[in-house]
Amino acid sequence: MDLKELAAAEAVRYVEDGMVVGLGSGSTASIAIKLIGDKVKAEGLEIVGVPTSKTSDLLGRAVGIRIVDLDDHPTVDLTIDGADEVDPRLNLIKGLGGALVREKIVAAASVVEIIVADESKLVDYLGQKAPVPVEIVKFSFKTTMRRLTGLGCKPVLRMGGDAPFTTDNGNYIADCRFERMDNPTVMESIINNIPGVVDNGLFVGRASKAMIGTRDGIRIIEKQF
Repeated sequence: MDLKELAAAEAVRYVEDGMVVGLGSGSTASIAIKLIGDKVKAEGLEIVGVPTSKTSDLLGRAVGIRIVDLDDHPTVDLTIDGADEVDPRLNLIKGLGGALVREKIVAAASVVEIIVADESKLVDYLGQKAPVPVEIVKFSFKTTMRRLTGLGCKPVLRMGGDAPFTTDNGNYIADCRFERMDNPTVMESIINNIPGVVDNGLFVGRASKAMIGTRDGIRIIEKQF
């Protein structure tokens, strides 16, 4: 079992009968969705899934999970999702897969949010390895990117082949590289106050715990209150 599978399998242990389960996006979250499907079939669980992307929607249906809309199930008991970076305080960068807005909406509705990742995602501070994805509307996107530059980062418009990458919401993503970010709480708010920004990939104080697959086994990081 590889490290991603190890982390996903540990998180899926928390899925119980009758739950509304948030289905995350990304490679490790996709492993978790498949394992949830296996658990549903093996144990006959009556659960419903709230997807965080079109990809997780399709995968959930394919493995036998009943998919529902968040508007009809506004409280999510448990969400299992991945992350691109995890700092020691359980703050995250998410969105390299492009689903950050829907992921944050579902996270905000979740009683428990479990992050699954391998040890390569652990960082000393956010922005150490990954840029911060920022979803921006198409209208006057260059103006929005210039305003992002004013925060001290280097935004790059994400491409999908020869054209700009487009999210499930029909927007663009600017990947913003910061040299160092000492206060992600403040930066999350500052970025979101720029006109044209939909939301960004800083997830501060939203995760309950993280299951990290390491070569020595599972490392669990708990939220600090």
